[in-house]
Amino acid sequence: MAFEGLSERIQNALSGLRKKGKVTQTDINQATREIRLALLEADVNFKVVKEFIAKIKERALGSEVLDSLTPGQQIIKIVNEELTQMMGESAVALNKSDKIPTVIMMVGLQGTGKTTTAGKLANRLMAEQKARPLLIAADIYRPAAVDQLKVIGNQLEVPVYEEGVNNSAEDIVRHGMQQAKENKNDYVIIDTAGRLEIDESLMDELKNVKEIAQPDNIVLVADAMTGQAAATVADGFNQALDITGVILTKLDGDTRGGAALSIRSITNKPILYVGEGEKLSDLDIFHPDRMSNRILGMGDMMSLIEKAQQDYDEKNAQELAEKMRENTFDFNDFIAQMDQIQSMGPIDELMKMIPGMANNPALQNINIGEKDIAHLKAIVYSMTPEERENPDILTPSRRRRIAAGSGRNIQEIHRMIKQFKQSKEMMQKVSKGNTSDLEGMLGGGMKGKMGKMAMNSMMKRSQKKKKKRLKKAKRFKS
Repeated sequence: MAFEGLSERIQNALSGLRKKGKVTQTDINQATREIRLALLEADVNFKVVKEFIAKIKERALGSEVLDSLTPGQQIIKIVNEELTQMMGESAVALNKSDKIPTVIMMVGLQGTGKTTTAGKLANRLMAEQKARPLLIAADIYRPAAVDQLKVIGNQLEVPVYEEGVNNSAEDIVRHGMQQAKENKNDYVIIDTAGRLEIDESLMDELKNVKEIAQPDNIVLVADAMTGQAAATVADGFNQALDITGVILTKLDGDTRGGAALSIRSITNKPILYVGEGEKLSDLDIFHPDRMSNRILGMGDMMSLIEKAQQDYDEKNAQELAEKMRENTFDFNDFIAQMDQIQSMGPIDELMKMIPGMANNPALQNINIGEKDIAHLKAIVYSMTPEERENPDILTPSRRRRIAAGSGRNIQEIHRMIKQFKQSKEMMQKVSKGNTSDLEGMLGGGMKGKMGKMAMNSMMKRSQKKKKKRLKKAKRFKS
């Protein structure tokens, strides 16, 4: 996950304040010192860090915080608000032209993923707006850049205008714009050339392309893994071209997060999207408030819901609900659900989006990777069709055969089948609205505080209902 190291450091710095009934200036100084070090280690620009810490201290030392009933929580709220402010407050959309086409000019240094991001953006526009984009291959310097864009265009079934590498970028863009008008494409995405570093000839070419295309959006593609350097590059492109926004790539890599936290403050231009994967669908809208929540371990339910909706199949969901009610959920359904969950991303990352789970100690021991899921699938695929549909026939001899076929030990087979049956029982009870026998399952399935909280909540609701019934009975008797 992006910001993982930064998130852990900031959460540790604030953990001591969460439960304090009274917070002193010394407590605030110590917490802000730790936050400052965490931000600097994440490669956030020094001036940005200095301003950020000054704002937190000014607000945290105010009487409305120190004299409040929950000063620790108030300070965490301040940090959350200032983090969000630093990254841009709210999500920002692309500029849309009043007449077609809307022109998007992609700029950036070589190696930031500009060409792939152009394809990702085209894919997103088609999915969201049923857009008909045209890609223009104006990078005539990087080997295979034109071919790469053509491959992406073929995958997406999006037209690509190209003239090879012998004509100038200016001519290619001019002719591409003419074709877009003739074919009535509603979006044009121009993939321009990059360099290893900003130089005068690059900027001159980009300025010429800007003059010809008159873009509604000049989007800088920046590599999040370069940290503070990405913010410096963004400032250089902004001064030369007046960019309208930024797309951060490789945010899923081993990045310290400095770019995302510095770019907005330095350029005063929004982060529009973030790339967190290699697939053409891996481009997400950047929500500063949600990212701040994730950094502080507060979860990100909205992003989780959107991920679920993106892969949601209403028909399959209805069939699954019916199977739960009828107690016919089998290993075939188990594999189908596993595939759907996998398509949303790593399970441990999804769990961190649930409020309260990111800081839950039990989550630290959960490490469900691709190999673990592959092992579970191997066990199911080693079953016969009859065994998948009817797990009750899995006798010891059948289980030994499955263990040999899947390359897993027999204990693992026993454990998986037992957990499957427990889950099946729980799903049936929940689907029928029966929670009277869930205490044992909650105790076994959600150990520690989570299980106790869930049971306490259920018991309190039961007691309230009982009290209401008694009151009604007394009124009736009187």
